[in-house]
Formats: sequence, C-alpha cells, structure tokens
Amino acid sequence: MDPDVARLVREQRLVDAARLASDRGDPRSASEIYEHACEWSSAAAEAMRAGDGPRAIELALYAGDETTAQQALALVGDPAAKQSVAARLAHHGRYTWAARLLESCGRNVDAARLWERGGDALRAAALLEGAGEAVEASRVLQAAMLRDPRAWGVGVALGAMLDRLGKWEAAVRLLQRVPPDAPERREALVPLIHSLQRLGLDGAASEATTELARLQGGPAAPAQDDAPATAARPAQAASVFGRYQVLRQVASSPSARLLECLDVVRGERVAVKLFAGGEDRGGGRDALARFEREVEAMKALQHPSVVPLRDFLPEGPALVLAWMDGGTLERMMTEMGPIAPERAVDIASAVLAALGAAHRLGIVHRDVKPANVLFDDGGGARLGDFGVAHLGDLSTTATAGLGTMAYMSPEQRGGRPVTAASDVFAVGVMVREMLTGERPRPDDRPSRLPSEAHRGLDARHDAAVSRLTARDPLARPVDAFEARALLASLPWPRSVDAETVKRHPISTRSPPPPADRLALRPDGTVVDSWTERRIERVSLTEHTLARARAFAVADHPALQPVWRVDEEAGAIWLGALDDRLLDRPLTLVERTRIGEALDALHAAGGAHGRVDRQHLVDAPAGVVLRFGAAHDADATADRDKAALAKL
Repeated sequence: MDPDVARLVREQRLVDAARLASDRGDPRSASEIYEHACEWSSAAAEAMRAGDGPRAIELALYAGDETTAQQALALVGDPAAKQSVAARLAHHGRYTWAARLLESCGRNVDAARLWERGGDALRAAALLEGAGEAVEASRVLQAAMLRDPRAWGVGVALGAMLDRLGKWEAAVRLLQRVPPDAPERREALVPLIHSLQRLGLDGAASEATTELARLQGGPAAPAQDDAPATAARPAQAASVFGRYQVLRQVASSPSARLLECLDVVRGERVAVKLFAGGEDRGGGRDALARFEREVEAMKALQHPSVVPLRDFLPEGPALVLAWMDGGTLERMMTEMGPIAPERAVDIASAVLAALGAAHRLGIVHRDVKPANVLFDDGGGARLGDFGVAHLGDLSTTATAGLGTMAYMSPEQRGGRPVTAASDVFAVGVMVREMLTGERPRPDDRPSRLPSEAHRGLDARHDAAVSRLTARDPLARPVDAFEARALLASLPWPRSVDAETVKRHPISTRSPPPPADRLALRPDGTVVDSWTERRIERVSLTEHTLARARAFAVADHPALQPVWRVDEEAGAIWLGALDDRLLDRPLTLVERTRIGEALDALHAAGGAHGRVDRQHLVDAPAGVVLRFGAAHDADATADRDKAALAKL
C-alpha cells in the first residue's frame, strides 16, 4: 500500500485514504478502504475498476445499487467463480441475484430453486420445465397458488402446463377459476379451450371461444389442436379419464365433485369423486391431504360393508367407487322418519362390522354419520367417505378436530384423543336417531328414549343405546365387535310403532343451535357449551382470518388451536391457553418443537412475526406459541427463525 495512503488509514481518515489510493491507480486498496468506511457504492465502483466482479456485485447490493450489480455480472466469467458468488449471495438472502448467476452458467435446476425462494415462481417453473422437471415445476406453481390463491398469472401458467401434460380435467378446474374481469382471463382461455375440446366438452369450448373472440376484439383464435374452434363436431357425451361417461353431477363441495358415470369398459355405473382443491389460502393443501387419506384407507380396506373402490386415478386425482343405487341413510330418515328397530340394528351392525375391520388396520373413521352410510341395489348398508380418517397404529391415538358436530363423541368435541370408541359413539347416536326419528343435537341431549318412541322397546334397549353413547369412552363397548354383539343380544321389533309416531310426531329437521352457545363461567373463562372447550376470541379482520387459516392448516400441537370463524359476531375462536408465559430459556427439545411448529406454519403460507416470550406459553403438554392477533406486515419465515434463535 502507498505510504501516504497507509498514513491516512492510521489517522482514521478512511475516505481521504481511499480517494488517494484511487487517484494513484490502486483501485483494489481503494475498494477495501471504502468498504471499511461503509461507503458501499464507492467500494463497488472501485472493485469494478479493479476487475473484481464478484466483490463488486456483493458491495453494490449492499449499497442497493442494482445497476452497478448488473454491470458487474459481466465481469464474472468463470463458472466456478459464479457458483461461489451465488453461494455467498444466497447465504445472505440475495436469492434472485444468486439465481441469475447460476442460470448464466447453465445450472438451471439450482437456479430455479433460488428463483422460487426469491418469490419468482413463474421463472422457477419455466426453468424446471425446460430441464424436463415438469412435475417439480407444477409443484412450484401449486405452492405459489396456495400462498396466494388469487395469483391468476401463476394459475394460468399452471393450467397451461397441466394442459401440455394432458391433465385436462385438472387444467379446466384451475383455468375456469380465473375471473372474467381479471387481466389474465384472455391468456387463460387458450389452454382452457384446448382442454375442454380434449375432454369432449364442445358446448363449453364453444362458449369459451366466443368469449376469447370478444376479448380479442375480432374472430376467435384457432384451437390448439389445429382444428377451427367453431368447427362442427359430432355430439358426444362428456367423459372423464377416457372411459367414464358422465351421466350427471351428484354433489359438489369446495374440495371435491361427485359424478355419476358409466364405465364404458366394465359396462357398469360408478361414482367418480374428483378432487377439486380449495379457494382459501392453505385450503387446497388441507383438502388434498384429506383426499389422499381416503385413498389410503379405501386401498387398505376391502370389506363387504364398505363402499367398494374400483380404481384410483392419480392424474385427477380421483376415486372411482361402485355406484350405490339405494341412496344414503340420511335421505332414508329424512323421507321416512323412524325406522323399524330390526332394520335399524341391521344397518348399525353392518357399519360396526366395517368399522371393526377398519380399526384392526389402524383406521379410525372419525366422521361416521347417516350421510356416509349408503345402500347398494340389494339394500345392504355400506360405510363410505374415509376422507377424515386417521391412519396409524391404534396403540396411539389420533388428533381430534375433524368430523360432524352432532355425531362427534365428547372427547372429539373437546379436542381430546380420538380412538375406536369415538366411532362406536357415532354409531350409537345413529341408532338412537333411527329408533326415535329425532335428529341429534350438538349438545348431546336427546329429548326421548328409544322405549318412548316404540312400545316394543324397553329399559334393556335404552341401556344398550346409552352404553354406546356413554360420555366416558371407557364405559362404551371395548370395540366395534363388542358393540355389534351387544345389539345382537336383544330382540328388536320388525315394524315401526305407528301409534306412537302418530301421537308424538317427530321433526326430522335438525334443531337450530342455541343462542347461548358461549357461556361465561364464574372464574371469567368463556366456554363453548357444545364442545366444553375454553375459548379465547379475537376480532375477525382480513389479517386475523389469513393467520387463522395458516394456523388451521398447519395443525401443530405447539400452535394455539383455531376452532371457529364466527362471521356473525365478527370473531375468531381460539383454544384458551393459560397465562403462564415462558420465563426461562427454551430447552433443546422445546426449541425443536417450536421450530417444527413454525415450519408447519410457513409451509401453510403464514408467518408469525411475534416469536418472543410474550407469545410463548409454558403449557402442561409443552410450550405453545400464541396466535398473536397483531398484524406485522414485515413478518417472514426468516424473521421468525431469527427470533427463535435469539430466545
């Protein structure tokens, strides 16, 4: 180093020293001195003069000077140097710049990972598809859609990709969601028309073609299969997956559509259950998980009292099930009211036989109800819809939460572990409903006993039903087989007691929920009378709703549970936590537990923003992270992890 420059450095006159070094033709020393003086722009400029591209890029980015950083990219020619700089930039969170460097040296797959982390899902997907990683490309776009369901540009890119891959059903479902007034609508119509035509849905394709012509201000563009969009085609019934001719849509929900179809190969009617995703943030991932659980359960369980699985189509995804001609138990009771006791016990016995087989395989159904009991053409009862089933070892217990309130066991409503006994409880509620014609109440307080609804029933029958529906799981039969044997041990009349029904007409409509569902206890806690859970409430806003969705999808025991969105009252119900804030350092196990909870929250598209001791509760079952209703616009996954590291 020049002696005069060194003297100025010793005197801490760094800027003067850097200028002198630059004037005397030593840009490398000038850059280093400017850096020590925190003059990042000048340091970057001197690094450029010295031909040190990697150093110039990093310094320019520190200065926020993207123009200089872009110019410095041209100075980094060696692929090894580019990869080294990219690694350093990625370490400091400069993902998009690191991605540019890797892309410039042909490392497209690695670059795509960084583009995704930098928030550019479209660029990441394009690179992955170009590298032959179409499945991974679609995953990137799906993840972006889960984070922001209204990112229509991403949705169009994903729909077009699905169309190119021949997954026309999925493409149509996605592309049809693009609103008519969205700027991306015109771009969405081209692959939508092609997919509709491939599925044989010519009427819908014609409507979309007309809309495209209107948006373009001229005649319709030709369809992608090189046939004019308006060309006449022979009329044919719509079909799905090449072999299932659609007869009608039976039902739909935010997560699935149920179609009655004709399997042209087997020549039989089938039910095709198509996964339809979800509109809400995180909802699609949660619904798909339930759909996949149903697939696993149906594959594992082959039983004469379970709706038969004909096929699973992963490209949908879709389930193909045997068609049940006899409708549901829900419809039967709505139309008929009370059912003859012997017939009611036959139905319950079939359901219990199916549950017994499921429980032996480690499957707890968790949503046994009349709508999920179907009848085949011979009148046999079969259990279906394993979408909320828990799969695992029954020596452990399932997490509660999902199901239908009126048929839930007390432990399931209270958020306690769910076991085979919980399914037995639901069957008991159905038996009581079939015998009395009275719809169950969520508060589990029937107004009539079976013996009061039928003169051929007595205290023995009341006791059997009461045992199946005991509040204490240990007071119920030990398993479905014992419950079945209990019912079979009693004589049951073969006909409905018409005189009792005439004297005591029963409404088959579900009772309205009580107005005083929330009760204030003397100690000041608020309790949901339906579930007996202690409740905390926060105001329902756009921000708290988005946070609640992420918490619900994450579903981690170290996150405060979200129970309900009460739109009428403008509140979100949370599981109440004790006020024992953490006043000690986290143990390694606790740190890992909170880290896993945050990972689940981030994967669900959320970020907490308040990972501190004011939001950590020292609960008996382990440390829990409070909901934290305050909005933090700067909350990110990286900030959450940094905050956890400081605790």
